[in-house]
Amino acid sequence: MIREECPPGACICGRDDLLGDPDGDLRILRLTKAEEKKLIARIEGIASYADLLRMAELMQAQLGMVLQVAPGNREVRTVRGLSIQLVERPGLCSKTRQTVPAAIRRCLEKNPGIVYAILDAHDLFGAG
Repeated sequence: MIREECPPGACICGRDDLLGDPDGDLRILRLTKAEEKKLIARIEGIASYADLLRMAELMQAQLGMVLQVAPGNREVRTVRGLSIQLVERPGLCSKTRQTVPAAIRRCLEKNPGIVYAILDAHDLFGAG
């Protein structure tokens, strides 16, 4: 089963181009709307930085989605200061590009320890 086509003009994911490409990576199309809801629920249930990393690895391995979570270019005072994004690729729905980072932000707001671990992993709290 693959993801349903978005309404015309609502998305610029390139789904049709991906389906027409014989060498295209179709894994992302396995993320149906129902599966996306399950993914969002799992993301919101993440309790540690290790869980977040594992989830990112699973998303990349199973769906080809690359998640990037890092401190933003400016000062990080809140979760909003983090850069959370999915790398653009053919077939990745624009709605998914918004909902996954939003779910991660909600998770981080509930678990500030994960934010500190992200900052530490990027050597912001490290000793040099």
